[in-house]
Amino acid sequence: MSDLATLLAVARGDRPADLRLTNGRVVNVLTEEVEESDVALSGAWIAGVGPGYDARETLDLGGQFVLPGLIDAHVHIESSLATPPEFARAVVPRGTTTVVSDPHEIANVHGLEGIRYMLAASEGLPLTAFVMASSCVPATHMGTAGAALGAGDLASLDHPRVLGLAELMNFPGAIQGAPEVLEKLAAFRGRVVDGHAPGVTGKALNAYVASGPRSDHECTSPGEAEEKLRRGLWVFFREATNARNLLALLPALSPGSRRRIALCTDDRQPADLLDKGGIDDMLRTLVGEGIDPVQAIGLATLNPAEYFGLHDRGAVAPGRRGDLVVVPSLDELRAAMVFSGGKLVAEGGEALWPRPPHPPPPPTPSMAVREDTLDFSIPKRRGQARVIRAVPDQIVTRAEAATPATADDEVVADTERDLLKIAVVERHTGSGRVGLGLVTGIGLQRGAIAGTVAHDHHNIIVIGADDTSMRSAVQAVAELRGGLAVARGDQVLASLALPVGGLMSEAPVEAIRASLDDVVRSARALGSPLHDPFMAMSFLGLEVIPELKITDLGLVDVEAFEPVDFWLDERRAPAASRDSADVARNSPA
Repeated sequence: MSDLATLLAVARGDRPADLRLTNGRVVNVLTEEVEESDVALSGAWIAGVGPGYDARETLDLGGQFVLPGLIDAHVHIESSLATPPEFARAVVPRGTTTVVSDPHEIANVHGLEGIRYMLAASEGLPLTAFVMASSCVPATHMGTAGAALGAGDLASLDHPRVLGLAELMNFPGAIQGAPEVLEKLAAFRGRVVDGHAPGVTGKALNAYVASGPRSDHECTSPGEAEEKLRRGLWVFFREATNARNLLALLPALSPGSRRRIALCTDDRQPADLLDKGGIDDMLRTLVGEGIDPVQAIGLATLNPAEYFGLHDRGAVAPGRRGDLVVVPSLDELRAAMVFSGGKLVAEGGEALWPRPPHPPPPPTPSMAVREDTLDFSIPKRRGQARVIRAVPDQIVTRAEAATPATADDEVVADTERDLLKIAVVERHTGSGRVGLGLVTGIGLQRGAIAGTVAHDHHNIIVIGADDTSMRSAVQAVAELRGGLAVARGDQVLASLALPVGGLMSEAPVEAIRASLDDVVRSARALGSPLHDPFMAMSFLGLEVIPELKITDLGLVDVEAFEPVDFWLDERRAPAASRDSADVARNSPA
């Protein structure tokens, strides 16, 4: 009450503001115009916009533009490989002051303990990190995660920064009315429910929307986005490290749709965050494509604030948080100053706040990998095999077929045709399961890469040109207690330790980026031409994104939502995998 009384006194002009930003040009996303106006701040809040305010401190902006703090509508902080305090140091100096995160990566490793860690680790930062309760832990029944969360577990997350239910990835379950999905939806009735419905159209889309989700960030074409907008979904345009959909979706941005579109980064790794930025990078792309800057800024401020019901932010207006970004030019949109809660927290791209102590992370993640089960052999037989085709800059894949190369009665990688072996090693329970397959589009000519970042089950995923290198890379990751590794033969060429859940490091984000650069360079030296082969590899295990994926249980036909065999002529056979309990039964022979 006393804070509100003070705010009102400042707004009326009865007492001086704490800070007045003068000689600025305010980007008003409410009316899509630019106002030459002062901004008066009282504590964490905007008291007034307009002339005539007295203040204890005045900052002359010299004609620069004042924007609302940027909002990332959907992000997995874990994909930055940094814990929340270090993620904040990457994004806040570039203008992002609010994110809506889904911590389902660490939840798939540590369950509720992982989500509570992310809430604790993001407390008190100049970045407001809201959380959506992770709806799919595990993502499906076709992979093994480290935890399982039901409706009651999710409903127990009684925290002011938990806004609703995170992306409902089990879209077949929602469409068919699976009881466990409906139970989660019922637990969050009346709150925000995010969607995830790649390629869903027609009557199936009608059923999905009717089940409760209100948004989708998986569109890859304007037609898909337009249909979802017409059926009542908000659409989040995504530009991630390995899912670049922004330019493809631009034709769906129109005067009739732009108030129901927001921007999100979903998954960006440190090099992209530090070199390009996040939401600010997306805004520069939009402006470069001819989108009006004020309208573009609305997609990253007012729109996501209204979608999530965050009426205390998203615009430069009285009674809203003093989350502000000062930029010299609307063409460049590069932050000169960033204010969070009325305080200057970044200037010239540099964070001004001290690094806070990290809260204790969850226990060291399980790394129950049995060396006696690290067998990547696939017995030879006649016929064609299913092949996962990685699509550049996308997380969707294509399902293809090829006659695999063989030697000594076993399937082997064929680097001339870019047919590499891929495997997922179960690491949570010690089952000894190893899902086996072939992948094209990664481009390694020798050696192997492996990591515990494997959406969303986060087992160990490995791709290689030979079994020895694959085994070395997996063993290196296991010895790190989680991380990324590059190997050739028996030699480990580079590695990055990610001890927090096998997903994140507590090191400074710049140090994480340097180590990631090393492993990416090593992977490229082995022949991969990809911008980030580790990010590309990490999504090949996500069995809710079409078309063909792989888990520890083997290959998954995502469109049919069922496991399939390695060999093409055995569609409904058990998926190709190796299980220590019965290797012969689960092999692809």
